[in-house]
Amino acid sequence: MNALAATNRNFKLAARLLGLDSKLEKSLLIPFREIKVECTLPKDDGTLVSFVGFRVQHDNARGPMKGGIRYHPEVDPDEVNALAQLMTWKTAVANIPYGGAKGGIGCSPSDLSISELERLTRVFTQKIHDLIGIHTDVPAPDMGTNSQTMAWILDEYSKFHGYSPAVVTGKPIDLGGSLGRDAATGRGALFAAEALLNEHGKSIAGQRFVIQGFGNVGSWAAKLIDEQGGKVVAVSDITGAIKNENGIDIASLFKHVKENRGVKGFHGANSIEANSILVEDCDVLIPAALGGVINKDNANEIKAKYIIEAANHPTDPEADEILSKKGVIILPDIYANSGGVTVSYFEWVQNIQGFMWDEQKVNDELKTYMTRGFKDVKEMCKTHNCDLRMGAFTLGVNRVARATVLRGWEA
Repeated sequence: MNALAATNRNFKLAARLLGLDSKLEKSLLIPFREIKVECTLPKDDGTLVSFVGFRVQHDNARGPMKGGIRYHPEVDPDEVNALAQLMTWKTAVANIPYGGAKGGIGCSPSDLSISELERLTRVFTQKIHDLIGIHTDVPAPDMGTNSQTMAWILDEYSKFHGYSPAVVTGKPIDLGGSLGRDAATGRGALFAAEALLNEHGKSIAGQRFVIQGFGNVGSWAAKLIDEQGGKVVAVSDITGAIKNENGIDIASLFKHVKENRGVKGFHGANSIEANSILVEDCDVLIPAALGGVINKDNANEIKAKYIIEAANHPTDPEADEILSKKGVIILPDIYANSGGVTVSYFEWVQNIQGFMWDEQKVNDELKTYMTRGFKDVKEMCKTHNCDLRMGAFTLGVNRVARATVLRGWEA
């Protein structure tokens, strides 16, 4: 089941639990706007090349739309649609005043020079500048993009609309980016794990963790878990997977990854099959890479007691059912990885106020939002007698539905 089908399925289950009117249900599912643009630019050798750019703006009942822009060869309208919809529910679960959006360009960033990437970003911004905005749609970095990409969007947008730092988040600190933004998704996942474990009379310290993915999210999660006394026993990235049952020295691993661009060859752990990372023995599994990695083929072999979804849509619905029967507790992505968008919201607030926060304030506010979010999800679980995924979906869908009705937008 692809990401869009799975997201639609979860939405429909939540709508049924909430008893939503069929017209309202339909209107909540239909995107507000879908944009597809051609981006033609000169390459460094003088030849022209064209790429297709997308932006799906899903819902703005609760505030400006929000979502990343990814540069990837497989940027697909269905996936962008699913991720835009997930952002609508995620921002509602986090209780921040945003709706959902997502965008991307079908390209391979590694095949383009820095100057070509800049030209591509500026052409894309020229095509969509009148459809994004501080109070309309606020992009952020995603796969294949970074703070530099956001700096180019900010600069190009400002040529048309005047200096507008709040038009994008995930910017460099020198252009109004927020302290603590780099670590935000990983730190949010830590706070989410902490809330779940505390509910079961446990803490981060003493638990064994496996982390699939050692990019921004996975590496920060590993570092913060290690600092809290958790034991990271296995990690993987695109170069390979490693395991040490006594716990990996995370500080040494960071040094190795910086020097070797991956976890492969790290001397403080044994190399294992990349595919086996998800089924290694542990207390807590954190998928922090791609979607759809936990599926019906491997769900039966998963040994973790808890799964914290730091990636978007890492668990297929079929796997959900298998794991539920095994008693595995899954903290869903629309809550567990909302730390990034929450700190993006803090960045936007700081830009609008023209007043920057120190890092401690950012982290303290993030903990408040993540802790409150967990309590809100649990309340919905009790109300509707459902698991955490449905608790999160009913929470998000209900908040958006209420805003839609209050604004008089229902069909």
